[in-house]
Amino acid sequence: MTESQAPFLIVGLGNPGKEYQHNRHNIGFMLLDKLADVLQVDFKRKKSKALLAECFLDEMKIFLAKPQRFMNDSGRSVAKLMRFFKIPDSQLLVIYDELDLPTGNIRIRPAGGSGGHRGMRSIIHEIGTQEFTRMRIGIGRPPGRMDPADYVLHDFSPDELIDLPLVIDRAIECVTIFIREG
Repeated sequence: MTESQAPFLIVGLGNPGKEYQHNRHNIGFMLLDKLADVLQVDFKRKKSKALLAECFLDEMKIFLAKPQRFMNDSGRSVAKLMRFFKIPDSQLLVIYDELDLPTGNIRIRPAGGSGGHRGMRSIIHEIGTQEFTRMRIGIGRPPGRMDPADYVLHDFSPDELIDLPLVIDRAIECVTIFIREG
């Protein structure tokens, strides 16, 4: 199978469980849920401790994955999925929250370190490379002296929720461009 024929793996990071569903840390899950709606697919399958949806976009096979391990251990699921589906590093996209970007900002990079994000650190460790695309979605810094670890586990504020659908729609456009154009 050539790289151009290989499937894409789009991973959204988050924590499993209803109590985390609307947390800032779960923006990756939120984006994948909306993308699955747009592509008219469901997360029906479980593989490598991840919820999985399969679809095609312009005849390109895509797997959407939401690891069901906690954020800091998500790399094990991602590595297993990449091996099983023979996903090249160039066709992996990981979507996650970023404290160091203003709320709603989106930044895409073709490679790089973890930036202190433990979910990304886990993925880099497990797949053995930093050479894969990542999409960071800004959640802003915590107010005052609030611990960042607590902040990411809080739900979005009512004001943030107003703009969240626009941010997710813009991020979905970025995902489709990544798949179509690299």
